[in-house]
Amino acid sequence: MLDGGQGALTAQVFGTGRLDLLPLRVAHAEEMAAVLSDPALHTFIGGTPDTPQALRSRYRRLSAGSPDPAVSWLNWVIRLRDEGCPTGTVQATVVRPGRGHRGDGPIAEIAWVVGTPWQGRGIATEAARGLVAWLGRQQVHTVVAHIHPGHRASAAVATAAGLRATGERREGEIRWLRRGTEPRAAVPPQGP
Repeated sequence: MLDGGQGALTAQVFGTGRLDLLPLRVAHAEEMAAVLSDPALHTFIGGTPDTPQALRSRYRRLSAGSPDPAVSWLNWVIRLRDEGCPTGTVQATVVRPGRGHRGDGPIAEIAWVVGTPWQGRGIATEAARGLVAWLGRQQVHTVVAHIHPGHRASAAVATAAGLRATGERREGEIRWLRRGTEPRAAVPPQGP
């Protein structure tokens, strides 16, 4: 939520029809290392799966938040409610105007990853739509994602979340965009 209207956003627990999105904690590292262990998840983003120790270190940095008060690092673990297990993550980096962009309001760059065993079940789509809706409730109406041109599954997720390909590229990835005047992803709020 917005900190006094001027400070950083903080990740809050929220839910969608099948999912609970839980603010990322260092304690999630062990189970998330298993969820994200398939090297195929790195086909489009590069790198290799992180060890639990590397994830703990990374999650510690992310949980501490951005050193820039105009930038919010928001990260969630996606938990499939019926199975009671983590399935992936979603994230948003929110920047207020004057810090690298000249918009009317904050802009969020989002990303998602779902572990291989849970792919093809609409989890990434539901989580991304839920994230875009949550961001809209926080008065963040411009959302961006950068997607490898060959990653059709992520392009489908972005489309379902209300983003459109722009034709612009950054480091070989296509920029996808959703502005506040476009239809919002329809996901009813659940949870606190």
